[in-house]
Amino acid sequence: MNKESWQGVFPALLTPFKSDDSIDFDLFRKNLEVQIEAGVTGAIVSGSLGEASTLTKAEKVELVKYAKSIVAQDFPIVVCIAEQSTAEAVSLAKEAEAAGADGLMVLPPMRYKADDHETVVYFKTIAQSTSLPLMIYNNPVDYKIEVTLAMFEELAKVPNVHAIKESTRDVSNVTRLYNRFGDRFKVFCGVDTLIMEEVMLGCDGVVGGLVDAFPKETVAIFNLVKAGLYKEALAVYRWYLPLLELDIHPKLVQNIKLAATKAGIGSEFVRAPRLVLEGAEREKVLAIIDQAIATQPALPDYLNLSSEVSVA
Repeated sequence: MNKESWQGVFPALLTPFKSDDSIDFDLFRKNLEVQIEAGVTGAIVSGSLGEASTLTKAEKVELVKYAKSIVAQDFPIVVCIAEQSTAEAVSLAKEAEAAGADGLMVLPPMRYKADDHETVVYFKTIAQSTSLPLMIYNNPVDYKIEVTLAMFEELAKVPNVHAIKESTRDVSNVTRLYNRFGDRFKVFCGVDTLIMEEVMLGCDGVVGGLVDAFPKETVAIFNLVKAGLYKEALAVYRWYLPLLELDIHPKLVQNIKLAATKAGIGSEFVRAPRLVLEGAEREKVLAIIDQAIATQPALPDYLNLSSEVSVA
């Protein structure tokens, strides 16, 4: 996977389960194939949305192998590294590479709130353990560690650190990154509710959540914005926003699994300690999803747009 492959829409894939808690590989395949048909350009397995904290290392490796057996050779499969220790992170990175993964999306150290130096050393140690390219996941809201511009200065010296998942929720940080580093890093929007804004500011790609249920609309917004068709993109985005807000919630996994189920490409089963939504909580989320499905907009031919406007 070269640096130029880090572009477009990369779904953070759900991990579908059966009622017996085993992985539903048939449903995983169905969902991924629908997304590829919709125009996504890569995919991420075993991320936080994929319930990484409840997956064994063996299951993560199995998901990589299975995903690679489905996709075209040049379609990148990226594995999320969200382990409890540097040694475990390095071990998974090596096993993922051996299993055929094309890249790694690396979260900062989990549980322990490392300082800036410790965090940089953590990222560097993983990068040096593998030939795979890395995306650094910068999400201080959920993971309590911010990767600052000064830290990215150090990481810019590591040749296989290629990309950043920008999830600070400060849209101006996209511009700060480009102002400081130019095209050194590929920058992805990592917050569903900021897709249009951050792509307009020049983001090279999107790591999405609701794309797992509504892939065409996500890719359409990205492609339309890149083509400078802002009015057309905005019409889709305004319809989409109530759904996208389901991603910025502690129960984003349950929310998005319910949406994928209603879209016919998922199931509601989650692994404990998560539980499926029920009662008034489920009805509230379901009302948002049902309203969106009832008013789903007709999309322009977003896969065949000839013009492109660069704002990076």
